[in-house]
Amino acid sequence: MNQYASWKYILILCSIVLSLIYVVPNFYGESYAIQIMPIKSGGEIETSALETVESSLANANLINTGLIYEPSNIKVKFNSAEEQLKAKSAVQDALGQKYVVALNLISNSPTWLSNIGALPMHLGLDLRGGVHFLMQVDLSKALDKTTRGYLRDIRLSLRKDKVAYYDAQKNNDIIQIKFKSENDLNKGKNIIRDINPDFDFQEIYLDNEIILKIIISNKTKKAITEFAIKQNLETLNNRVNELGVAEPVIQQQGLDRIVVQLPGVQDTAKAKEILGRTALLEMRMVDEEHSDTATIEKAQNGAPPFGTELFYDRFQNPILVKKEVILTGERITNAGPSVDSQTGQSIVSITLDSAGARIFKEVTRENIGKKMALLLIEKNITEVITAPVIKGEIGGGRVQITGMRNAQEATDIALLLRSGSLAAPMEIIEERTVGPSMGKENISKGVQSTIWGFIAIVIMMIIYYMLFGVISVIGLSVNLLFLVALLSVIQATLTLPGLAAIALTLGMAIDTNVLINERIRDEIRNGNTPQASIHMGYEKAWGTILDSNITTMIAGLALIIFGSGPIRGFAVVLVLGILTSMYSAIFVSRGIVNYIYGNKRRITKLSIGEIFKVDNN
Repeated sequence: MNQYASWKYILILCSIVLSLIYVVPNFYGESYAIQIMPIKSGGEIETSALETVESSLANANLINTGLIYEPSNIKVKFNSAEEQLKAKSAVQDALGQKYVVALNLISNSPTWLSNIGALPMHLGLDLRGGVHFLMQVDLSKALDKTTRGYLRDIRLSLRKDKVAYYDAQKNNDIIQIKFKSENDLNKGKNIIRDINPDFDFQEIYLDNEIILKIIISNKTKKAITEFAIKQNLETLNNRVNELGVAEPVIQQQGLDRIVVQLPGVQDTAKAKEILGRTALLEMRMVDEEHSDTATIEKAQNGAPPFGTELFYDRFQNPILVKKEVILTGERITNAGPSVDSQTGQSIVSITLDSAGARIFKEVTRENIGKKMALLLIEKNITEVITAPVIKGEIGGGRVQITGMRNAQEATDIALLLRSGSLAAPMEIIEERTVGPSMGKENISKGVQSTIWGFIAIVIMMIIYYMLFGVISVIGLSVNLLFLVALLSVIQATLTLPGLAAIALTLGMAIDTNVLINERIRDEIRNGNTPQASIHMGYEKAWGTILDSNITTMIAGLALIIFGSGPIRGFAVVLVLGILTSMYSAIFVSRGIVNYIYGNKRRITKLSIGEIFKVDNN
């Protein structure tokens, strides 16, 4: 009646042993380390870089305690934070700007554990320290930018196919084109459909005007906003990589927000400067036809000529620039600081992709002798970096941006342009910073609260249920072992709410044992034999345990689906804790009880809070 088959005991023992293996790495602690990564996200480490790292450390008299080489990064461990900082400086100088050297903390667990995937849990910012940003994406600007791009493409396509039109402009997300004939309108519609088949058209005939309104469909708007978020996530990943953060968390939250967590970063000013800048680059032609003083004064008073905008250069000189954008930063494949060999001034050298190189070549060929303005847009502030005269056709896709104030500015602008342009500007709406000492204090308090809660449960259960209380405590310990192992296997990020969920799980898990123990006591009071009471206790308690845990799990799943950040982290630990508690209480504790009492034919008493004596005659 109360006996387990051998395979069940083997299953329980195997699960406990496996859990121990995957829990152990969490107790080895962490070493100070540096992590070397390619400057471009997703790149690979060259084999020669490993030799450079080892030689630079040897020259600096720095001894590492471990070196891990992977295709995407190199990790080097050290004994102290002082050696870590010295190593970062030495390795960065040796490798140059081709690689990023980041500070990191790496587990000290043995290599054989890592090889089987036994890794410690990640620690959240509230436990490790670092900075948290919540960023709001302005999706309306992404729609406006894409609409302008459509307008530019439509103009170029109509000109290429020699379709006559005499006006093309945009009003919010509607593009309006005036054609000279109905035949041209029909040709134009076919050409525009090739650009985007999801456009909606509206034809208007007024007197002698033939107007075509191009309306961006909801399907296209949704695609634009989704692309904007994805591009911003990609760009932020690249920028964070440039900052040298080893294990960042960058993820979408809701429809138009992005969470950025940078563990170990304490220089929040530099992080905000890089992450918060939009750094959009645009190339436009200068409106030299209206460059007289009177026209500029009118523009300064809010009345610029049609089709132009007024901006200022770095010396606060007003410049009228045409609204039509020739190229944007999306066409940039690489950018880096450099020095002009003739003037000695700091410059930024950029490389365009094939499409950008072709467009730039055509524009420079058609506008020799005219000025082209390079505009840098940061936080909705537009500045003309430079407006050089086009002296000849420029091919090959290599362009130099002059006008940098100093080498640092050239480096910063190159970093932003190399990291990619944002599809839509973002604003930091929430910022939290946790120091490393506060993180250690949070870990200490969280662990202590869990330990004291566990001790209180142990004392109560043993006093009230005696031997069955001891069995319940063993089951509870196994439950905690399973939960931590499971969190380690899935590489969950442990935060303060996660620690709270672990403590709550322990309290909820003991409820299952209380239900079982009380049901066994009720069966004995009703006159059943000890063996029958044990069997019926577990059988009858199962339905109540299942119902209570399912209702709690539904609430936890709702928090996972609709919650975010710390709420979701709490819910994940809670749901996993429910699963492990049911397994440990029903199977593990039952296995122990069966092992103690299952093979006994005559039981005169059960140690379950009261010494229940049974007359077997």
